[in-house]
Amino acid sequence: MNYNHLRYFWEVARDGNLTRTAERLNLSQSAVSVQIRKLEDRLGQPMFERRNRQLHLTEAGRITLDYADTIFGAGQELVDTLRRTGSVQQVLRVGALATLSRNFQIEFLRPLLGTPQVELVLRSGTSIELLQGLETLSLDVVLTNRAPAPDALTAFIVQPVSQQPVSVIGRPERIGANKTLRELLNTHPIIVPTLESPVRAGFDTLCAQLGVRPVLAAEVDDMAMMRLLAREGIGLAVLPPIVVKNELESGLLKEADAVVGLTESFYAVTAKRKFPNPLLATLFAGSAKGSPTASSKSAQG
Repeated sequence: MNYNHLRYFWEVARDGNLTRTAERLNLSQSAVSVQIRKLEDRLGQPMFERRNRQLHLTEAGRITLDYADTIFGAGQELVDTLRRTGSVQQVLRVGALATLSRNFQIEFLRPLLGTPQVELVLRSGTSIELLQGLETLSLDVVLTNRAPAPDALTAFIVQPVSQQPVSVIGRPERIGANKTLRELLNTHPIIVPTLESPVRAGFDTLCAQLGVRPVLAAEVDDMAMMRLLAREGIGLAVLPPIVVKNELESGLLKEADAVVGLTESFYAVTAKRKFPNPLLATLFAGSAKGSPTASSKSAQG
C-alpha cells in the first residue's frame, strides 16, 4: 500500500469536503481525487459516494478511516515519544465518563496538578466515545466507574484505582443523630443511582435484607446531579462521600452514622501500547498510595 494515497483519503475523510482539503493542502482537487482513486483501486472498494452533492463515506470508507486514524495516530505518537527526552512540554490526554464524580477525577489527577511542563487535556463523554478515543490513540487513559467488558477484539487494560465507601448523605436536619439505617430508609425519600449502577444493585439487595421498601425521590445516573439534589434537600442520597466532599466539610450536608456497607469502584482504562505515556506511572503510583478503601464495618439495621 502507498501510504501517501491513504493520507490523502484520511485528510478528505476528516474534512468531509474535497475542495476544502485541496485548498488546505495547496493542491488541485483533481490531484487529490487521483490519489484517492489509486487507493480505491488498490483496495478494490469505493471510499466515498456522492449524495446531494456531498461526499459520504461508504462502509469500506468508514473501515478504512478507522485504520487510518490508528496508523497516523501511532505515527504522531512515535514522534512524540522519541522526542520526549528533549521535550519541554509533556501532555496527558484524559477521558472521563460524563457522569463521573469531579472530586474523584481531581483526586486521581492531583499528583500532576500544577506540575511545571505538564499539560492535561481533559475530555468527557460516553463509554463508547471514550473507548474509541483509546483505540484511536487520541486518549491516554479513561476514568470510569463501569469497567468495560472483556472483548477479544480490543486490548484494554483495566486497572482499579480507587474503592470508595458508599454512605447515606443528606441535609443535617434529615440525617439527625444516632438513627439506624433502617430508620433513615423508612422515613425519608431516597436518591439512588440508576439500575445500571453496581451500587444500585447492592442497595436493592441491602433493602431486601433489611425488610425496607424505600420511597425513591430520584433515580440518577450522574453523580454531579445526585450531589445537587442532595443539596436541595429533596431526600437522602446513596453515594460515596468523595462526591460531596466540599459540602460535608462546610456542613451543608452530613453523612449518616449508619454504615451502608457498599462500595463504589473506580477504574483507569488504558490501551496496550509499546510506548505508554510515562505520566501515567505517576498517576497510578499516586492512586496506589492514596486510594481510600471501603469501611470494614457492617451495615446497621
